[in-house]
Amino acid sequence: MTDIQRLGIIGAGQMGNGIAHVAAQSGLDVVMLDVKEEALAKALATITKNMDRQVSKATLTEDAKHQALARITTSTDYAAFNTCDMVIEAATEKEELKRAIFKTLVPHLKPEALVASNTSSISITRLAAVTDRPERFIGMHFMNPVPVMKLVEIIRGIATSEDTFQATDTLAKRLGKTTATAEDFPGFIVNRILVPMINEAVYAVYEGVGTVTSIDTGLKLGANHPMGPLELADFIGLDTCLSIMQVLHDGLSDSKYRPCPLLVKYVEAGWYGRKTGRGFYDYTTTPPRPTR
Repeated sequence: MTDIQRLGIIGAGQMGNGIAHVAAQSGLDVVMLDVKEEALAKALATITKNMDRQVSKATLTEDAKHQALARITTSTDYAAFNTCDMVIEAATEKEELKRAIFKTLVPHLKPEALVASNTSSISITRLAAVTDRPERFIGMHFMNPVPVMKLVEIIRGIATSEDTFQATDTLAKRLGKTTATAEDFPGFIVNRILVPMINEAVYAVYEGVGTVTSIDTGLKLGANHPMGPLELADFIGLDTCLSIMQVLHDGLSDSKYRPCPLLVKYVEAGWYGRKTGRGFYDYTTTPPRPTR
């Protein structure tokens, strides 16, 4: 079984820097890549800030923080992955982008290296098919924010080997995560259930069943959810929610997965949620106020 000691990460955004954080803290050497140097600098600043928070809560020592940060190197060149035992792609949830990334990546890998995608909904089998190693390709879906959330979904493509699965499961547990194994169907487990619930909440707003505040309050207090579905949609990103609904609708051909027209309109407006300052709530005010 592959012993993973050096981990590559493609993408320095929220997911990529979170994976780098937990991997470095777990004693792995990490190579984080992005197309922009400024994205890498921002990611390192975020990791440092999040580790400082851990130090302030006494869940991490100052010495352990410095050791972890020293294990992270950054690059804009895929050649930096040539000694990695595994590379995890954590780019934007767009299939064509991911396929292009994997085509660029594989010539730089050693033959035994594993490849994983952090996709939240796209077919692992289809992504694996563009590489030279479908048996060494797997889905490794981390939850956001990675340093806090305990779950990793592991998804086998049709060609994924048992050794690849076992090595990935071992890695996830080394990172302090609990694993759930999903079959390679659209949305896997979490998003197959979660995002249609969010989409239904958007329909409830769209059809005037309730206000944004009423719907979120109802689910928080009536179903004991820590966040309401519309608040959660803003946290995930409305563009990501729409992308997942489109994958479910296209992949399963069932009208119950039709994205709500209001969700489409918000994304067309560039109202993606917290990351753009406006979604179902306006984050330029304190506290955030509903936009409908």
